[in-house]
Amino acid sequence: MKYYGFWRSLAACRVRIALALKNIKAEEISVNLMQGEQLKPDYVAVNPLAVVPALIDDGGTPLFESMAIIEYLDETHPQPPLLPGDPRGRARVRGLAQIVACDGHPLIVPRVRNYLEKEFKIDEAARTRWCQHWIVEALKAVEAHLAKEKETGRYCHGDAVTLADVCVVTQVFGARFFNCDTAAIPTVMRIFNQCMTLEAFDKSQPLKQPGAPQELKH
Repeated sequence: MKYYGFWRSLAACRVRIALALKNIKAEEISVNLMQGEQLKPDYVAVNPLAVVPALIDDGGTPLFESMAIIEYLDETHPQPPLLPGDPRGRARVRGLAQIVACDGHPLIVPRVRNYLEKEFKIDEAARTRWCQHWIVEALKAVEAHLAKEKETGRYCHGDAVTLADVCVVTQVFGARFFNCDTAAIPTVMRIFNQCMTLEAFDKSQPLKQPGAPQELKH
């Protein structure tokens, strides 16, 4: 199994966490988004959208999009499961996950920030405020669910890790990258801290990956 990622990519981090939770061994191939390696023809042939992650299993057609990859891993390596056994539970977990992966995170990715800079001449300070806004908006929406719904337990859904936790934790990593204020999301942060006691989350975090700048690790 080959997995294309990048140390800073939150989407790639989601897949990295899922692989670790399931104890799946995969060769991670770094695609440096900051140096434009995702635009090279060899990688575009793997993922035409020129983003990470992508995954190749047993030489098959490349899989793409973190949520689809994680559900593939969950179906092919069912233990431990990352989705509940009941339809309503699965819908809730997917909904929480999609607040992050489909609504919040896509607005802060490099290609969006680059477009804001080049097309609209928005400076770095304003782009940072843009990212802070959308990161926190997604996390506040998740907080509103977690704080009031009886299904919330030790983790986002009950007392076992699910896809929702994988996505929420990576959004908090993003919040830390952009120095966001997390005071308004205490339930999210409680669950984040609980997840980070688990090796799969801790070892998968961006700043513990090869290539992460040493100055950011302190």
